[in-house]
Amino acid sequence: MTMKNEARLARAQYLRRPASTSTLTSLARRRVLRAAAAAALAAELGTLARPRPVHAAAKRTLKILQWNHFVPGYDTWFDGTYVKEWGQRHDTDVIVDHVGIPALATRAAAEVSAQKGHDLFMFLSPPPVYEEQVIDHREIYEECQRKHGKPVELAVRSTLNPKTRKYFAFSDSFVPDPVNYRKDLWDEAGMKAPDSWDDVLAAGRRIKQSKGIPVGIGLSAELDTAMAMRTILYAYGGSVQDERGNVVLNSPNTLEAVKFVRALYHDAMTPEVLAWDASSNNRAMLAGKISLCLNAISITREGENKKLPITPGIWLTQALRGPSQRICLEHVMDCYVIWKFAENIEGAKQFLVDYIDNFHKGFVASEFYNFPCFTSTVPDLKKLIDDDAKAKPRDKYRVLGNLMVQATNVGYPGHANAAIDEIFNTWVLNTMFARAATGDAKPEDAIRDAEAACKRIFAKWRAKGLV
Repeated sequence: MTMKNEARLARAQYLRRPASTSTLTSLARRRVLRAAAAAALAAELGTLARPRPVHAAAKRTLKILQWNHFVPGYDTWFDGTYVKEWGQRHDTDVIVDHVGIPALATRAAAEVSAQKGHDLFMFLSPPPVYEEQVIDHREIYEECQRKHGKPVELAVRSTLNPKTRKYFAFSDSFVPDPVNYRKDLWDEAGMKAPDSWDDVLAAGRRIKQSKGIPVGIGLSAELDTAMAMRTILYAYGGSVQDERGNVVLNSPNTLEAVKFVRALYHDAMTPEVLAWDASSNNRAMLAGKISLCLNAISITREGENKKLPITPGIWLTQALRGPSQRICLEHVMDCYVIWKFAENIEGAKQFLVDYIDNFHKGFVASEFYNFPCFTSTVPDLKKLIDDDAKAKPRDKYRVLGNLMVQATNVGYPGHANAAIDEIFNTWVLNTMFARAATGDAKPEDAIRDAEAACKRIFAKWRAKGLV
């Protein structure tokens, strides 16, 4: 693992036109009848000025980009089974490209710059900075709601701009973010399970002193750190913005959260977390090098699938209680966008609607990693997570049910917006917490500088009319 020094980290910068759902259902009527005569085809579709040979109709293509899933079985199902079956039904060649987490942002920027790329592009957090580059995804939500009921509020707050009333993305799923902890170490420390952030500090300190095993919560420029720091901030009653989109970061609540992270770093962690990437906590927990972390169930699933001896000792618990509330951020928020410059916009819309129809299979293929934004698509969710044959104990994943209602969105207590997106992806909060934790800045100064950056970013996006 490549390490970076602390000083380098401290310098790191961070659908309305209402549409009828007939738009989607008409896709089937547009299919080319390859066995029909060219003249009959023109009469049927009303789109050809003159007859042409049937073989001239090119097969459609749908291009999708998404991440390398942390549960490999999901990509195996999605690419190898679902996409192939969908393509055959819709006479479409579906091309799925995968990239690692760090490449998502640069790839999106490159496609927008070139005005060319994939028809469907999946982000792991809300992408409102691209609102002007994407279609309004409202009719996709409307069709899915007609068939499956309302989406969870988390999905709406992550993909709807309340100012413009445009859905700048469509979310199929989100990933709960439980606390992963070593039960044996916590038992030895005299605690049954962590229930509060104070518990994490107290037991984490004890375990590090007695066993030399630290708490593993990132403090670097990466996705998991951004999620974890917001979870702590919200639990302490702080936030970047209020419900109306005003910057409120510099508050007594934020100060207490920052001081807590400083104490946690000094007493229960090591400088290693300053250079972590999004998979570092996975590797560290499975190697027995940390006592606790915030992460999706990719850790325990990898351990189970590889039959690692340490896995039965890694337990999960719900969102931790802070001085203000018990709350957590979703671990990742799957957000698909359809670019305005996409070559197969109608096919991309249909793909998303059909995918929600088949989401149960996706939930199972992800081994309970991807949770539904349309809950009716997995009616047996509770039964599945309460008794899993792979898990030891078999009810290990029951806690995910609590996290479904405890998880909130990036931008809480407001909606995700372009300013929040930029703040998230330029690691403003990551840097604030890290500077204070390492002593590079006093907590008050780190907060003041972060708020100034937030205000500049909000002013820029307000001037664009998107906030």
